[in-house]
Amino acid sequence: MLIRNIEDTPSVPYGQGARKRVIFGEEENAPAFVMRVFDVPPGGASADHCHDFEHEVLILKGEGVLKGNWGDAPFSEGSAILLHPDEQHQLVNTGKDNLRFMCAVPLRGEEADCITGGKSGRMFVIALIAFGIMLVGLLVWGFATGA
Repeated sequence: MLIRNIEDTPSVPYGQGARKRVIFGEEENAPAFVMRVFDVPPGGASADHCHDFEHEVLILKGEGVLKGNWGDAPFSEGSAILLHPDEQHQLVNTGKDNLRFMCAVPLRGEEADCITGGKSGRMFVIALIAFGIMLVGLLVWGFATGA
């Protein structure tokens, strides 16, 4: 058994101005899930991402919109959100105060995102495609010139 105060848990940067605290996870020998708490300042947002597992979110304070393929869905303190596997999502603080939410993911989920998740993931895929096109072009040029 372990009881921990959220405020005593160190936070790390995450998303657009947000901070993440891992309350319980692998380091605490949690057998199945990671409990995380996020603080998002006004105008900030969590990372825009997706993953291949479900994700439960509980809004502890504040308000905002959940962005996804469905559009923008407003939420406020007390809202509970269920995100299904592979649903692109981002929580944006649209209020005047700090947004705080708790989420639970499987242990493997602490570092997992879809490769195409978020802006950085999409840029990675675009860069990978561009690199492939360039490599094919160099191979064709090499064969054509005998180099």
